[in-house]
Amino acid sequence: MEAVPSASQPHRPVLYQETIEYLAPNSSGRYLDCTAGAGGHSYGILEFSAPNGQLISIDLDPTAIQLTTKNLSLFGERATIVHDSYLNAARILQQKGWDKVDGIVLDLGVSSMQLDQVERGFSFRTEAPLDMRFDPTKGSTAADLVNNLSEKEIADLIYRYGEERHSRRIARKIVQNRPILTTTQLAETVRSAIGGAHGKIDPATRTFQAIRIAVNDELRTVEEAIPSLIELLNPKGRIAVISFHSLEDRLVKQAFRRESVDCICPPEQPICTCGHVASIKVLTPRPVSPTEKEIEENPRARSAKLRVAEKK
Repeated sequence: MEAVPSASQPHRPVLYQETIEYLAPNSSGRYLDCTAGAGGHSYGILEFSAPNGQLISIDLDPTAIQLTTKNLSLFGERATIVHDSYLNAARILQQKGWDKVDGIVLDLGVSSMQLDQVERGFSFRTEAPLDMRFDPTKGSTAADLVNNLSEKEIADLIYRYGEERHSRRIARKIVQNRPILTTTQLAETVRSAIGGAHGKIDPATRTFQAIRIAVNDELRTVEEAIPSLIELLNPKGRIAVISFHSLEDRLVKQAFRRESVDCICPPEQPICTCGHVASIKVLTPRPVSPTEKEIEENPRARSAKLRVAEKK
């Protein structure tokens, strides 16, 4: 089956066709989209599971919920849209009266929609309040972090989540220039700390990425969620995870590897005592990357990686 969207489908997310083909939605299935965005993956799942397939679509972002609700309205009661974190997926399924699902999609990181909403503060291209929250109704903003953390805490954050080798220099400059309240202020502060453009990538890119990850606690959320999401799959059900960052992809790879083997005892231990039993089969020994054509049409797709596993 080749996933060909209808003319009325919302903007196609990265690796859309590959994700739909791996999930292989069918009319008797129940599905979970953990990161609704504008509803692209949700739309495809519902379209290819017609006429009776059902789906729950979750997102932390109220704007995403509004868009998804609008874009999935033609599917009627087959679609349920929930404003929540995918960490709460088990409870959300329970409230719906579902026990398990046949497919799960998780599209990590910031969406094109969020980047294009200037006022959200995800992009350093245009001046905006320094926010970066996926859910702008709660939690600390990026401004809270850069203005209140110590120099060491900022340096550690930028190094860990941005893999930025100039993290100490950047943190020192941030502290010297506080308060920093806008995206352009932060970007200029970073640039002044480490110099002008380095190749094609803006010097502020890694710092913005690191702060966004910290604001939304993205890595901890991914690490906690994947084992619990695997638990929600029916036998032969599949989970598809798209990541855009090496740290995220590493967490997904490690989680899939751990859940696909019968023993997770230390290698030096001669006898297995963990009692761990493999629960999945990894379908992508190497992650699936976007085609050259997709990258040409959408440069933001260049770092995307898709990993898929099937429940035993």
